[in-house]
Amino acid sequence: MAIQRALLSVSDKSGLTEFAQGLHDQGVELLSTGGTSKALREAGLPVIDVSEHTGAPELFEGRVKTLHPVVHGGLLYKRDDELHLKQAADNNIPPIDLVVVNLYPFEETVAKEGVKLEEAIENIDIGGPSMLRSAAKNYKSVTVVTDPADYSRVLSEMKENEGDTSFKLREELSVKVFLRTSTYDTAITNYLSQAGEGTRAQYTASLPLERELRYGDNPHQATTLYGNFGDIFSQLQGKELSYTNILDIEAASDLITDFKRPTVGILKHTNPCGVGQHDDDLREAWQRAFETDTQAPFGGVIVVNRPLTEGLARIISTIFTDVIIAPGFEPEARAILQKKKNLRLIKLNVDAWEGVRKDPVIRSAPGGLMIMGRDHTTLGLDNLESKVVTKRPPSEDEMRAMRFGWKVVKHVKSNAIVYSGADRTLGIGAGQMSRVDSSRIAVWKANEANLSLKGSVMASDAMLPFADGLDAAIAAGATACIQPGGSIRDEEVIAAADAAGIAMIFTGNRHFRH
Repeated sequence: MAIQRALLSVSDKSGLTEFAQGLHDQGVELLSTGGTSKALREAGLPVIDVSEHTGAPELFEGRVKTLHPVVHGGLLYKRDDELHLKQAADNNIPPIDLVVVNLYPFEETVAKEGVKLEEAIENIDIGGPSMLRSAAKNYKSVTVVTDPADYSRVLSEMKENEGDTSFKLREELSVKVFLRTSTYDTAITNYLSQAGEGTRAQYTASLPLERELRYGDNPHQATTLYGNFGDIFSQLQGKELSYTNILDIEAASDLITDFKRPTVGILKHTNPCGVGQHDDDLREAWQRAFETDTQAPFGGVIVVNRPLTEGLARIISTIFTDVIIAPGFEPEARAILQKKKNLRLIKLNVDAWEGVRKDPVIRSAPGGLMIMGRDHTTLGLDNLESKVVTKRPPSEDEMRAMRFGWKVVKHVKSNAIVYSGADRTLGIGAGQMSRVDSSRIAVWKANEANLSLKGSVMASDAMLPFADGLDAAIAAGATACIQPGGSIRDEEVIAAADAAGIAMIFTGNRHFRH
């Protein structure tokens, strides 16, 4: 039976007027509410307000608009059941054959910095999910659309089927609705469990299958990816991604988006092994990163925060690299890198990444999950001048190097030590059982690379528990140190710095990465 009447009530109005015009052209009566009704009228379309259709006004600042028997009865009654048909006629409930609803933007609202609980609550949609569920339950007779991407499919089928849609499409759209309402309710549950007066009593996740990954840590470990990874990272070429590739891509993107200046990072096993900056030439930034450790880039990950240039592509094409990540690639760079068929090129959607960068970190635990707030902001860099704990304050150059090194060390597995200048890393020590070992390894790596640490700055992701790590830095030629402080031996460490005449800052914040 041809669709006679449609109810449209959407927050996302992309494609709305074109779709509504298509419905009108096929003789469909349009019902609507609030802003959707206004948009349709401004487009010159005839529309009936839901309040006129039901005979009941919108109430409570729009909290009650479509919660009415005439709406839900028109969606739910069975078109082939005599009792239902009689009750619909007796109660003056006309059919609603098509529902178009996308929900209040709850997820987008709570993702905003500093959102208040009251604002989040007002963005919990009630009428929308109710209509979606009613229509989806009666998909035998009712078409329900919650994704603007499906508008063209609905119009196409209506043209091919004398104003109706196929049962197959209605069934598919119904499943899509229940997936959407499930994820929507999950987002609300998780937010309220973590915010306001929430109890943290339960955490729920409902994610669509993204893809089967090539393998896990090892080829015998099957791995599956769920969620919307593909909305954030687009693979332009190369072998299928594995579990370790995903971890590397996340770590590289987290690192590079901490820097505003043109920056190149090189990572291996999620650890930065070289970071460099240059305002005018990515090749110079690359050289500064590469010189930190010329062996580590073999089979590693390269990430840049500017479109990858032809000049840089020519340089890195001579090195065996597993993954290259950039917000864009010059056509000439693509042409050069396409010759390396297995090389994975990943385009980073920076806006989408910034939207998820603050999402909590979720890790498996025996019998369940752990949920942790993400370490998405580099803390401790405000008012550095007031955080000097030594007799000698740092010079301007040392201060710049401190800021740079502190941002890098945040992304190195702890125990982490980074020696740096103002725009490049010089030595990195990661993941050792003692902090002094990390310091010594960083010095050794710098020596291996023939890089002098004279005049460098040492950054430590956590407090220096003893003076021995600082002593290694002093012996190597470092002239300044930035660290959180907080050790019971802080006075001993400060005294060692003063005796050597080096400057030291306590940030008061730790950036430990396990």
